[in-house]
Amino acid sequence: MKETRRDFLKKTGGCALGMAGLATQMHHLGMVSAFAQKAIDAQADTPDTTYQALVLLFWAGGNDGNNMIIPNHNDSSVSNYANYAAVRQASGLAIDQATLLPIAVPRINNLSYGFHPALGPITGGINNGIHELFGMGKLAIVTNVGNLVRPMTKTQYQNGSVQKPYQLFSHSDQVAQAQTSISNQQAFTGWGGRVSDRMTPVSGPLIPMITSIAGAQLFTAGQTTLPLAIADSGTSLAGVLAPAGYGFPTPPSGVNLARFNALNALRTQDLSSEYIRAASHVTDLAIQANNALQTFQEVTVTFPNTSIGRQLKQIARLIKKRNDLSISRQVFYCQIGGFDTHTNEIPGHTTLFGQFSQAMRAFYDEMIVQGISNDVTTFSLSDFGRTMTPSGSGATVGSDHAWGNHMFVMGGSVAGGDFYGSLRPDGTGTYFPNLTPGSADDTDSGTTPRGRWIPTTSVDQYASVLARWFGLPQDPGTLAAVFPNLTNFPGSFSQLGFLP
Repeated sequence: MKETRRDFLKKTGGCALGMAGLATQMHHLGMVSAFAQKAIDAQADTPDTTYQALVLLFWAGGNDGNNMIIPNHNDSSVSNYANYAAVRQASGLAIDQATLLPIAVPRINNLSYGFHPALGPITGGINNGIHELFGMGKLAIVTNVGNLVRPMTKTQYQNGSVQKPYQLFSHSDQVAQAQTSISNQQAFTGWGGRVSDRMTPVSGPLIPMITSIAGAQLFTAGQTTLPLAIADSGTSLAGVLAPAGYGFPTPPSGVNLARFNALNALRTQDLSSEYIRAASHVTDLAIQANNALQTFQEVTVTFPNTSIGRQLKQIARLIKKRNDLSISRQVFYCQIGGFDTHTNEIPGHTTLFGQFSQAMRAFYDEMIVQGISNDVTTFSLSDFGRTMTPSGSGATVGSDHAWGNHMFVMGGSVAGGDFYGSLRPDGTGTYFPNLTPGSADDTDSGTTPRGRWIPTTSVDQYASVLARWFGLPQDPGTLAAVFPNLTNFPGSFSQLGFLP
């Protein structure tokens, strides 16, 4: 039976769309075509010759920040190592104080804290890790960050007088809230996507502003943004958008060339359907980007051959290609999993912390080589933290789902070498939680409190500082569209000056 033009387009166009991860929002292509373009056209198409990038590194599973940043002092006015050890040492979950990588924290009376030992030089590592960057002023820590609807005290948590994030302590729900910054209701766009919605120019860039190296993610989804999702550096840039079925990345010839030419011709016809027109537009973007990526310069710095190392290497490649892609603003998403450490946390963390520390340091060093370390900011997020009290004991000891957690921010523009956050409500003048289970920072009371820290800094506050540095307009309308609950946190920038 002879194929119709529409049948052929469905087959070959489907192959082409598969090359892109530009199709991560194909479920509403009609919306993209019908009203998203109208919204984009309304934006000011002002050329920007500067370059800035945000890179989100997501710790999937709920990283235990309590074993990542640890008090390394004996000052009794704030949580000290003895408080930490009293809860975790007997079970085998505590990190030996002698192995901590010390840091001084000016904003907490210059007291000493410590990094997990895997965040520095490690056996078989390729660099000195990220601990060194803290001392260089290129790495900051934002303490006790988490999903919130509005500020909350322990009393309010326990009596229910302030709305809690929905499905608190649930992996999937808390991942969604960290990536959307909306905790009072389910949301279908991420804050990265909404930033891109507001900042993408009408014309110029050959690829979207926002890219995931870890598959389709809620963080990258916007109303008008069509994000890119590509493979890690195990795939050459020349191959990440190569259309399947035409012989790419080798230039098509013979039958493949004839088929590819036919596809290109058909994509200009039969556009009466909203869906076909939108799909053709996505394919156009993918082919243009594929053409631009056929040549690229390899990065200079050696990256670890781990999943997160390969993801960050691919991001570094795209950044190095920025001028050829005519793009001045980029947002990236990458991810390292395995942090759901109910058991075997000590060996698991040592491996995971070593992997992301080595990869982050390689990425920072590559930005130095490219001469844009001041223009690229890398930051972390996670579902939630983990309980201060252990889960089990001995060789298999771990921890359970909790809430507030500590985050890293890395880059040349970062006011590093210090802690940031909102002050605890107990009047101690510090940002670091009280590590005694049952304290004013814990959700729990009674005889068996777990040590689940109520966040003092919301994801909204944390993300809005990053977005402001990135260039997001600060008018009330834009802020409300990107961070709907930010007005619940007055004075958001007063304690969060980790970026200018």
